[in-house]
Amino acid sequence: MYSIKFKFEQKGLAPIVISNVTSDQSILEIALKNDIDLHHNCGGVCACSTCHIYLEKGEDMVEELTDREEDFIDRAVNPRLTSRLACQCILNAGSGGEIEVTLPDQTQFLGE
Repeated sequence: MYSIKFKFEQKGLAPIVISNVTSDQSILEIALKNDIDLHHNCGGVCACSTCHIYLEKGEDMVEELTDREEDFIDRAVNPRLTSRLACQCILNAGSGGEIEVTLPDQTQFLGE
């Protein structure tokens, strides 16, 4: 089982920890199931960059970065070395562990 800590750059939002998460789900799916607002304009099919996150811990517990995902990350606002698309971070099968992600300030997309 996995434990995922969601942190937020947006002011006023406290971190949220989701425990007992099973594999074969994307971080986007987990966020949405737990009422964490994470934009996903393309519906989670790796066709935009709105579900951009920073994967701070646990990169070895999700599927590897693909060339397609990397192309979309390059279009994201403020990409970093830890940038990923939440729709593409699918939890690997295995014993689980702790994952930590930071969601960029979602208010930057208001009005789009």
